[in-house]
Amino acid sequence: MGNLTLKELGRRAFETAKAKGFHDEPIDIPRALMLTVSELAEALEADRKNKRADLSAFFDKEPCEIFPFREKFEDELADATIRLLDLSTALGINLEMHVLLKMQYNEGRGYKHGKRY
Repeated sequence: MGNLTLKELGRRAFETAKAKGFHDEPIDIPRALMLTVSELAEALEADRKNKRADLSAFFDKEPCEIFPFREKFEDELADATIRLLDLSTALGINLEMHVLLKMQYNEGRGYKHGKRY
């Protein structure tokens, strides 16, 4: 797969979702955001059950032949990220630029941004 940029990953996520029928209707932003939240909730449950991916079982196989990561913590984080990349691409948002700008801003903020947690 190589090192892809967030923009390239977003384009790939969007094209896959489109090909699978997920962009046949206008974008429903609240629905898209809640589907992302649901992936994060699934990540929480996987973490609670200590369900982690074992990469050693994967690299000798074809991606569609075996996917031992289903419902693992890392898989759910990936799902949430893919949903955000797809949504941002569908809306024409350069998420990579916004992530970099926000990270730069956060680097200059105070300890815990002045909050308890």
